[in-house]
Amino acid sequence: MDSLQIEIFTAKECEGIRQKLEHLEDGQWVDGKQTAGSHAKTIKKNRQLPPSDPLATSIIAEVHNRLKKQMAIKSFCLPKKLHHTLISKTTKDGGYGQHVDNAFMTTGRADISYTVSLSNEQAYEGGELEILDTTETNTYKLKEGHVFIYPSCYLHSVRQVSAGTRYACVGWIESYMASHEMRMNLFNLESGARYLLAERGRSDALDRIFLAHANILRTLGG
Repeated sequence: MDSLQIEIFTAKECEGIRQKLEHLEDGQWVDGKQTAGSHAKTIKKNRQLPPSDPLATSIIAEVHNRLKKQMAIKSFCLPKKLHHTLISKTTKDGGYGQHVDNAFMTTGRADISYTVSLSNEQAYEGGELEILDTTETNTYKLKEGHVFIYPSCYLHSVRQVSAGTRYACVGWIESYMASHEMRMNLFNLESGARYLLAERGRSDALDRIFLAHANILRTLGG
């Protein structure tokens, strides 16, 4: 499965975010079922901050800021809009059973899903992200401060947390390129060209490759 994982927050920055989340009153968190589709409500057990909460607003704004600065994320996602972003808290016995994200949300089309881990991976047990590919299930214990990005077209789940607390920021990206396969072809084309540029320097041949990449984007992105 094609995915991307990049550090966007340091451990110290995550600790600062967690301290703020831990000081919230229990009543400030709402049932995560409120943002689940009708078919997924029965398998989702977590708490979330309302998007209007000032702390949620500030964390989400910084997450978006960090994501937009990463060249690899721009190349991998071709992001048109970052939307429907949530701050979640999953404690003992919580999790999210197997489901697929809605293709269209009120905030935009969901082409790409991402999770930013705000907890140290040693601070809780369970809580792994599982993604069902065509032939196998891939399991990921997300690293603190890292964003994990993957296509929204796969069935996936969050394993039940057996101890500790899992804090995360989850969100979706509407891409300029709806086709996952075409995004990957363009990502590999650009990555290969940038590798050659770093290794061998600029050349007329590379200029032609970058020209073709840009013009394919113009043709297919509309």
